[in-house]
Amino acid sequence: MHNSQKPDVNELPSSKQLLKSTIIAFLAAIVILVTVVLPAEYGIDPTRVGRLLGLAEMGEIKAQLAEEAEQDRSPSEGTDKQSSVFDNIFSLIIGTAHAQQSKDTWKDEITFSLEPGQGIEWKLVMEKGAVAEYQWTAENGRVNFDLHGDGGGQSISYEKGRGKTGGR
Repeated sequence: MHNSQKPDVNELPSSKQLLKSTIIAFLAAIVILVTVVLPAEYGIDPTRVGRLLGLAEMGEIKAQLAEEAEQDRSPSEGTDKQSSVFDNIFSLIIGTAHAQQSKDTWKDEITFSLEPGQGIEWKLVMEKGAVAEYQWTAENGRVNFDLHGDGGGQSISYEKGRGKTGGR
């Protein structure tokens, strides 16, 4: 380790330059903390930059999952922990779907059992101009959902939600 040359004293940064670099690094760390880390990890977004970058939603989901995990660890009185963790029921009722030109109607009820972290996608095949009325409920838990339509190379988002127990 004696084969390197010591730097010349004139090449070393001065105390003033070191202080300036330290202050700049500290300010950069604060900006990164407020605009990236807080929104992405905790859902806290005071500047709204995290929402623009899509990080705030990720942090909100993490916070919600942590809250749900805490609730699963300490269930309320009279609640069976086994069923609240492993037996979340998702029920989707599709009713009065009809095309504007015809009066065809039907009603179906579909029930899914989902474990924590599990997901499912349900699809309806519909004619252009058809309308589907629906209702869904989640028992023994909450779900995140994304109601959207795809067809003809286009996609449209109707509604998204996190930690919900039902909707129409």
